[in-house]
Amino acid sequence: MSQQAKVGTFPNGVKVIKWGRKEEPTEESVAEEMKRFGYTVYDLQTVAPWFERSRHAHDEPEIRGAVSGAITFHFDDFPITIEGGDILLIPGGLAHEVISHNGRPFSAYKGSLSGERKVTEHGDASGSVEQLARRASGAK
Repeated sequence: MSQQAKVGTFPNGVKVIKWGRKEEPTEESVAEEMKRFGYTVYDLQTVAPWFERSRHAHDEPEIRGAVSGAITFHFDDFPITIEGGDILLIPGGLAHEVISHNGRPFSAYKGSLSGERKVTEHGDASGSVEQLARRASGAK
């Protein structure tokens, strides 16, 4: 991690590590930063502009490594926006929604301590990985 990176820790246990390098983040440089936290990456996902993910929680601690774009995680207490290069650490069981409030795609690595995706839905699962895969395949 760069000496210039800033770390923010929130009362709900979420941590954000802001990109501290002068160069733009790339898939490779974000993946390199993520390795420092002990999580196993299970996906590199790009979501369309104006993306919305319904309320859900991850059953174990999760990590996001933003490669490009910006997106906001809406927790009960407050929203947290991350952008390309930022690392987001989310405690297990913390419910949230995810919304990109702009017309650009957002791309990020996703990971967990076990390397598996384990989610509890609190909403209708709109915007979930499964729903995006169905939409891409033309299924309903």
